[in-house]
Amino acid sequence: MKNHCGVGEASCWPATEHTKPLYKGDDVTQAGPHTTLHARQRLEVPNGEPVEIYSLATLTERYPAVSSLPHCLRVVLESLLRNCDGHRVDATHIEQLAGWEPNAPRTAEIPFVVARVVLQDYTGVPLLTDLAAMRDAAQRWGRDPRRVEPIVPVTLIVDHSVQIDHAASPDALRKNLELELSRNAERYAFLKWGGQAFKSIEVMPTGRGIVHQINLEYLAQGLRHAGSVVFPDTLVGADSHTTMINGIGVVGWGVGGIEAEAAMLGQPIYFLTPDVVGVELLGALPAGVTATDAALTITARLRDEKVVGTFVEFFGAGAAALAVPDRATIANMAPEYGATMGFFPVDDRTVDYLRQCGRTKHQIELFTRYYCEQQMFGMPQAGDCRYSRVVQIDLAALVPSVAGPKRPQDRIDLNRLGSSFEQAFAAPAQQGGYGRDAQELDKRAGYDVQRADATIGHGDVLLAAITSCTNTSNPSVMLAAGLLARKAVQKGLRVDPRIKTTMAPGSRLVTDYLERAGLAPYLAQLGFSPDAYGCAACSGNVGPLSSTIESTVVAYDLVCAAVLSGNRNFEARIHPNLRANYLMSPPLVVAFALAGSVRIDTDRDPIGTAADGPVWLRDIWPSDAEVRELLHYAEDPQAARRIYADVLTGDEGWEAIPTPSWAAYTWPQSTYIAKPPFLDDAELEPSPPRPIRDARALAILGDSITTDHVSPVNAIRPDSPAGQWLQEQGVAVADFNILGARRGNYHVMARATFSNIRLRNRMCPPLPDGRPLEGGYAVHQPSGAQMTLYAAAQQYLAQGVACVVFAGEEYGTGSSRDWAAKGPALLGVRAVVARSFERIHRSNLIGMGILPLQFAAGESVDSLGIDGSERFDIEGVDSEFTPRQAVRLVIRRSDGTQQAAALTLRVDTPIESAYCRHGGILQYVLRSLVA
Repeated sequence: MKNHCGVGEASCWPATEHTKPLYKGDDVTQAGPHTTLHARQRLEVPNGEPVEIYSLATLTERYPAVSSLPHCLRVVLESLLRNCDGHRVDATHIEQLAGWEPNAPRTAEIPFVVARVVLQDYTGVPLLTDLAAMRDAAQRWGRDPRRVEPIVPVTLIVDHSVQIDHAASPDALRKNLELELSRNAERYAFLKWGGQAFKSIEVMPTGRGIVHQINLEYLAQGLRHAGSVVFPDTLVGADSHTTMINGIGVVGWGVGGIEAEAAMLGQPIYFLTPDVVGVELLGALPAGVTATDAALTITARLRDEKVVGTFVEFFGAGAAALAVPDRATIANMAPEYGATMGFFPVDDRTVDYLRQCGRTKHQIELFTRYYCEQQMFGMPQAGDCRYSRVVQIDLAALVPSVAGPKRPQDRIDLNRLGSSFEQAFAAPAQQGGYGRDAQELDKRAGYDVQRADATIGHGDVLLAAITSCTNTSNPSVMLAAGLLARKAVQKGLRVDPRIKTTMAPGSRLVTDYLERAGLAPYLAQLGFSPDAYGCAACSGNVGPLSSTIESTVVAYDLVCAAVLSGNRNFEARIHPNLRANYLMSPPLVVAFALAGSVRIDTDRDPIGTAADGPVWLRDIWPSDAEVRELLHYAEDPQAARRIYADVLTGDEGWEAIPTPSWAAYTWPQSTYIAKPPFLDDAELEPSPPRPIRDARALAILGDSITTDHVSPVNAIRPDSPAGQWLQEQGVAVADFNILGARRGNYHVMARATFSNIRLRNRMCPPLPDGRPLEGGYAVHQPSGAQMTLYAAAQQYLAQGVACVVFAGEEYGTGSSRDWAAKGPALLGVRAVVARSFERIHRSNLIGMGILPLQFAAGESVDSLGIDGSERFDIEGVDSEFTPRQAVRLVIRRSDGTQQAAALTLRVDTPIESAYCRHGGILQYVLRSLVA
């Protein structure tokens, strides 16, 4: 197969054919700024001015193994080469990565300087409050506050705040946008201030789409420019699913907001030299199997393969055959399989996708020439690259799938969904079930006194949402949803009005091609007309269900279901009263809206009844040929340019929001924005580490505690500490908004920490019926009084008592939510002791000065008999922090006995040690800026 380089798929021409050295006489061991190994080369471009590159071919002369590095590491190596200045990056870093061995010990850290940063508003608001507070602190120290200024381009896209209050109506889009602007005017004024106060920050208005889909379709231009130098696009984003950009060969991943701040201010992203797991995709997707099915299957498989914290690089004939939107769907799910990235190298399909998204001919030619010249063009095949290990997945063996009801990695064969739900219904909570009596499974309850047949029961679908950039970025599954809707409408099928249906695409391109393909009217007839362009249901902004239905679900304690095309289905994330949440492709969302229940076998049970009899899923499922016939509507460069021409211009409501012109923020009275306290006591020089003595357990938690458990984003209950505080400030319950929108006010967020209604603190005794108590509760010691967790934390703070949180495996899975670390820090949590940590959250804890400590293999809360009545000392962190140092946990029990346990300090790199010494990343970066 010939590719755009004009040669074999995995090969590129020699570097000397089109490049000329600009600098000579420099040795890698003596490298200074931009002079490494004759690396700066001139690249001739047809019909264009020559540009300069930092050539990887110059390294292969000294390090032949560079030519077999995984492609993702080659991109990182280019960044090291280009940014080698002897300070942030030196020659040693280049040597270490150029000499990467697949299975060597991982002790060296990489200082990765990214080209840009992307943010969304949930993470962007608290990030901007931190930057404003850093300016205040610099001024307090007698320094110029303007030193706090991003030095890399930042794009902040307002996409997470829209809530689906109105759905399934022609004016739902307008009404939801009006409500969003009204509720969030204070926040949006603050964001607009940030866009003018910081020269490098660009704010994209609401109503344009989801950050990751816009990033894929518009922001990622292929190459970046600095003067005459061109280089690969690289980034980090303050959102876990930044990895979606890996689908077009861009190295980037999600970090916490506090890490994103450091990157914006010129601090490299430091990480240990990674293992790279090669995932060889074989075969091709069978007929009727979608990219969503592939993503859910790969997620489950890679979770089992324990790829947490690794780079994953896909290769092989199966990867080459996948369309770029399919690759992006799989890459988007990298946080769900636990990898730092899910990377697809650049090839012909990448070039074609960039062209379809409206990139210019010159951009395409330069992009192709650059990647060929750097020997990074073409999908690797078996043996081309060295990987730490290889996992094979045969795409031809995949089957239609869903995932749930509580975790995205829990894949289920589609035809087993009904039986799987019934098993989960009776399984104990400790096994991920609902702990119900199987004899209650068929119980139903009436919700409309006017209609005797208006009942709901366990397993009924009450929410069907086409949502999330994961799938709305993929025309094949969106067109399939439209085709399925057309066939269903033509057969006379309808969706029961008790089901809330919603569609929130990740960009306006989706609506455009669905309308031009003639499918939008059929989706609208089933309730799937555009209600928003934003994250919506996937981030918990589904809005209310019918009040009578919600009250019935609560009164009868029903386990009802949501079906959604998202990437997250953690407990209480989607809707607090919908306990079973299943991820699936957009056409399946439409199908289960029609069926009205997840308790069906799609092979044997009909999903509806037409005038001429039962209708099975196979009757209305579109063929692959039918989808392909319409794909040209979604591959139109002219449409892409037209849609994105006004992407930085908001509607009248957005433009009417005033833009404050202050250089430094003046912190007007607000329940949305407040000056964060993290730097209030910071001095120019760091203080010695504080010992942790006589600490108390604030919470003892189980496995798979997510950042949603620690810092939820959805509704604020009036009787919660956060709700009570808002009412004390004069905020009416109707104006609460949601927790995600209140992230700029630490008073709210501290009170909401560990407040998820499904959180189970094992310190609290069970309910009278034996079920665990759920919600944000704790037991204060030594009084033994049960109270809200926030109240217990406040008592400990008043007493000067440090707190510790204990947990099991996979602590901190889910979103890259910095408030899941900031909140515990404000509650006095000094350490989290767990059996294992997810990558992003572990970094966030360090960034806020909280120590992540890991039990020794085989040890846990249970093996050590910890019940929360003890006092704890943590020995070994009083003077110095070194990567992976040994620490001792001393457990002092109320009967006078004590026990010691070995822990590992999960501070993995020297820079993380420095963050700990400074009390957190904000302090470290601020001191660096003003030094």
